Amino acid sequence: MFDHVIKGATVVDGTGAPGHTADVGIRDGRIAAIGEEITGEAATTEDATGLVLAPGFVDPHTHYDAQLFWDPYATPSLNHGVTTVAAGNCGFTLAPLRAGDADYTRRMMSKVEGMSLVALEEGAPWSWESFGEYLDALEGRIAVNAGFMVGHCALRRYVMGPDAVGGQPTDEQLAAMLRLFHQAMDAGAWGLSTTQSSTHSDGDGKPVASRHALPAELVALAKAVGEHEGTQIEAIVAGCLDQFSDAEIDLFVEMSASAGRPLNWNVLTIDATVPERVPRQLFASEQARKAGGRIVALTMPILTPMNMSLGTFCALNLIPGWGPILGLPVPERIERLRDADVRAGMLERARSKEAGVFRRLADFGRYVIGDTYSEANRGLGGRVVRDIAAERGQDPFHCLVEICAADELRTVLWPMPTDNDPASWALRAETWRHEDVLLGGSDAGAHLDRMCGAPYTTRFIGDCLRGRRLATLEQAVKMLTDDPAQLFGLRQRGRIEEGFHADLVLFDPERIAAGTATLVHDLPGDSPRLDSRAIGIRAVWVNGVEAIRDDVVSGAVPGKVLRSGRDTRTVSTR
Repeated sequence: MFDHVIKGATVVDGTGAPGHTADVGIRDGRIAAIGEEITGEAATTEDATGLVLAPGFVDPHTHYDAQLFWDPYATPSLNHGVTTVAAGNCGFTLAPLRAGDADYTRRMMSKVEGMSLVALEEGAPWSWESFGEYLDALEGRIAVNAGFMVGHCALRRYVMGPDAVGGQPTDEQLAAMLRLFHQAMDAGAWGLSTTQSSTHSDGDGKPVASRHALPAELVALAKAVGEHEGTQIEAIVAGCLDQFSDAEIDLFVEMSASAGRPLNWNVLTIDATVPERVPRQLFASEQARKAGGRIVALTMPILTPMNMSLGTFCALNLIPGWGPILGLPVPERIERLRDADVRAGMLERARSKEAGVFRRLADFGRYVIGDTYSEANRGLGGRVVRDIAAERGQDPFHCLVEICAADELRTVLWPMPTDNDPASWALRAETWRHEDVLLGGSDAGAHLDRMCGAPYTTRFIGDCLRGRRLATLEQAVKMLTDDPAQLFGLRQRGRIEEGFHADLVLFDPERIAAGTATLVHDLPGDSPRLDSRAIGIRAVWVNGVEAIRDDVVSGAVPGKVLRSGRDTRTVSTR
């Protein structure tokens, strides 16, 4: 007897093969039968004529480490068909954790990943010490499948204490770090995540712990990854934002080759006005293959809107030289921003080569004004700064500053992307076909009130079906399912195949899309986040259990903590 039968769906199985009409039967959490007409008793059935049945989507880069405690459904990712998430990225995890370091960790996560500090304080139990205890705390209470890397920052902090920021480990401390790391992977961690990015600072404004690690420490940890089955490396360096240096490429190659494991990084920004970026970034992948490693670039198949403000921490703070100014108390910040010489210097830095990918933020005439808060700004919401500046006889940045100053810097700003041109989209379509490029980089679970990357799955498929059509439906589904499942070595996930886990998404190809991101206050402590409604998703099953129906969670928690070795296999880098 089947638990559920989905009848007459167009099955797009994740392999890239043409879709075909079939019935799919689910039993005991697995896909038990696929056929033109399944006979036999079933507890429930549904008619899926005209709908597409695909494997559940796999998001390779999220930060749901904390959110899963107060939101087992990993919303809005699950709503948009994501049934498996990879978390613990960028060197930041909540374990291992000494009891006295919980406050430091919360403040770091709030600063570096844009998580609500109140939500972190009130929404998670913080009852674990070891990485295994952290995984156990989630076991049996989540609605998505989730795998977790071990964050390098947490390892350093646990072993070195405050000296992790600014210090180098002794031989004994490095040995202790490696023992702790092996224990975490024995418990099921997926591998190592680390960052050396210049944009990552802790709650005290200091470079996070892993940024102080020398290559020898990173390679030692990478070698430890290779001693465990089904493991990975995820790493971020400064060059991820624009173009790698030779030293960064050498480091990535040595880490991957030493481990004999894939290394993924994010995010590859594709812009036709910077044609040299993609070849340079993928040169790292070419070098890795020659050395016996594999380096995979994550890139987003959509443009994710991101709101900004001169009053709160956002991407503008990461422009070289802007952080100290935007970190001043509001009255002093306004005074400095109104200084013409200061603005000129800020613009020069924002347009310089050292600004890397943040150069895209420097065209202030293209910004759209969002929410405003003063009588002086009445009627400006939704207008483009360039038009307002022309009316006022001001340059765009001066105009933007005056608008924000009238709101005491609370004005919401929406920068319009500069890479939304046909040439950039053509370059994306070409880049997606590279064997070492994977779709992802949503950062779901992070930067909650600034961006909403989780709906990239439904937006991409909708675009493939009814928009730019840069990939076929079958190709798009494969890129969102089997490709990331293969990278992580997920056992029997990522395809619709008999015997595989029944992670499935049923959707209407005529409607699938994502709603406009809107600000909601549903985090612990009434903290805000951006959310996006899933459109056209009929149902989502995780391990054979219905978790979402018509964008409403079922109340079931069928997800599993996926542990390396048991739930992942080793992926060859050759």
